[in-house]
Order: sequence, then C-alpha cells, then structure tokens
Amino acid sequence: MGALHVVCPHCDGVNRVPPERLHDRPKCGVCHRPLFDGKPLELDAARFPQHIAKNDLPVLVDFWAPWCGPCRTMAPAFAQAATRFATQLRLVKVDTQAQPTLAAQYAIRSIPTLVLFRRGREVDRVSGALPPAQLDAWIREHLMEAVRREA
Repeated sequence: MGALHVVCPHCDGVNRVPPERLHDRPKCGVCHRPLFDGKPLELDAARFPQHIAKNDLPVLVDFWAPWCGPCRTMAPAFAQAATRFATQLRLVKVDTQAQPTLAAQYAIRSIPTLVLFRRGREVDRVSGALPPAQLDAWIREHLMEAVRREA
C-alpha cells in the first residue's frame, strides 16, 4: 500500500505518510506541527472540503450546537475517541449554529448527528448522542468494514 494523504489539522496542508509511520508522530511538511494531536478538529465551511476530500483517513464529523444538551453530553466521549483512534481516523466537529450552510448541505435534521466520510464520500450516519462504549463500537465496526473493503 502506498503513502496515505493526511491533511494537517493546523495548516490544512496535505501530507504523504507511509501507513507504517502513522504511529511515529509524523509532522506536517508545511508547518512542522504534529499531524495527530488526539483532539477533535473544529472546522468551518472554508476548511471542511479540504479535510473531507483530501484525507485518505476516514473522517467522522460531529454536527452539533452549543445549546444542545445531548451534544454537550456526548462531547467528552467524542474527545476521548479522538485520542483512542487518532491515527486511524480524523474526528471533526462542526458547530451547526455557526456553520448553517454545512448543516444544510448535509441535510442535518437533528443534532448531534455523526457522519462518516471516506475519501470524500459519506458512508454512514447516526443521529442522537451515543454513550462512549456505543460510539467506540460504531467506530470500530466501520474501521473493520473499511479494512475488509481494501483487502
């Protein structure tokens, strides 16, 4: 398997990283900051397309809003998942109140809604707050499915 394209969470530069080097704390070739920091990435409409279309890693987007109780309840589990799955997929947050065009573009009808993208295409979504164990199970299921498809 060739190098993976990984979009930098800091400068949005696209980096080529061999899969066997993902766990070696790779740094961006443009800004020299870490490509994986174990935190969900906050995106706006300007940065969103680059991360969805240019990442070879799956991207899991949490569409949420600050006034949403279930969104705030799920936020710690999502942040913990970003740490556990840091080199396997990119976890992203989009504030639907601040980014209504993105919410409309992806037909977000309720929040929180998680949307999983792979190579620029939506592959699944789930609405409603997921407890930590269920969130991890959902992520693992989709990661294993992606591995089976590539085999």
